[in-house]
Amino acid sequence: MARHKLTDSKIKSISKPGVHGDGDGLYLRVQSSGSRSWIFVWRRYGIRREIGLGPYGAGAGHVSLAAARTKAQECRQIIGAGGDPKTELSERKAAVKLASFGQIADEYIAAMQPKWKSDKTLAKWERFAKIHTKDIRKVPVEAVSTEDVLKVIRPMWADKPETAGNIRECVKLVLDHAKARGLRSGDNPAEWKGHLDQILPPPKKLVRGHHAAMPFSEVASFFKKLGAVGGVGARALEFTILTAARSGEARGATWAEIDLMAKVWTIPAARMKAGREHRVPLSARAVAILEDMRTRQINDLVFPGTKGNAPLSDMTLSKALKAAEGGKYTVHGFRSAFRDWVAESTSFQREVAEAALAHAVGDSVERAYRRGDALEKRRKLMDTWAAYVVGAPDGVVRLERAS
Repeated sequence: MARHKLTDSKIKSISKPGVHGDGDGLYLRVQSSGSRSWIFVWRRYGIRREIGLGPYGAGAGHVSLAAARTKAQECRQIIGAGGDPKTELSERKAAVKLASFGQIADEYIAAMQPKWKSDKTLAKWERFAKIHTKDIRKVPVEAVSTEDVLKVIRPMWADKPETAGNIRECVKLVLDHAKARGLRSGDNPAEWKGHLDQILPPPKKLVRGHHAAMPFSEVASFFKKLGAVGGVGARALEFTILTAARSGEARGATWAEIDLMAKVWTIPAARMKAGREHRVPLSARAVAILEDMRTRQINDLVFPGTKGNAPLSDMTLSKALKAAEGGKYTVHGFRSAFRDWVAESTSFQREVAEAALAHAVGDSVERAYRRGDALEKRRKLMDTWAAYVVGAPDGVVRLERAS
């Protein structure tokens, strides 16, 4: 393609606005105001692309005809190698301030925070960015190396393997984020498989169980003792056990979520761990608790706390658990007790039990148990569980107990 069509004298003689080609992608754009600037135009995958090369002229900050041709030639070489002049032109690369690891970590946290439901998650990430990785915060994110990663995790690898593993994963996520934004390239130095596993010994496995769960054979006798414990916390714990719900779901329940006529508690997606709406069929005993709490209603919460519109604290339920002589167990453990009871003492299908716990068991099963009949299948399960827990045929213990 012909080049060098323009001359300085020809450029000075141009009076009408428009685009004037020098050849092979280099153009001079003349505005109606009379200003002149250089652009380079090319096509990739059938799409027209353009980059500005600066204003025409000979003074400071201006680009002469000769300089524009030099820049255009660099653009052609970059395009020929499969690159993008917008990011790879030497003057642009030199002008870009290198982003630090700390800066990108902070930006990652800001970008991901809306999807985190727990304040604990945010606090964990802030500790990671400000404390755990403080020694590499100023390292350019594109230059973070294996040695930088090891500097962060190696001191705690033996003594605090879980913490070290979590930090390694966080570093990996930040670097993946940087790569997706075009701020670094190549392999991720925080990758474990095929990389760090060749440098560090396998992390020690911690001996730790699940939430301490009361054996289901003891739940009925415990529930009877719990009925004698006064306070909103004890009623919330009863409701939590009967619905096999998570503590936070029960403590945050509002009257708007309860349909006493249909005997259904609908927990919105925003309050569910999996981010999906969950309907809970309510047994007669669970409804009795709600009707009792309705007579004491002071705000929108089913189980109101003592401070304004704040829900009960998790500690309140733990105190009720302890008061009913269940202190060596955890509130969350009643979900495990429920699951063990279903598996060992009933003929209900596994999928029904998992659906009752709001667990997804594969896409097809999940779809199947979100159909219309799923609620009724789960209702039979929860009614049977309530009857077992309270030790009464109809699943109801009369409210003759401390309030």
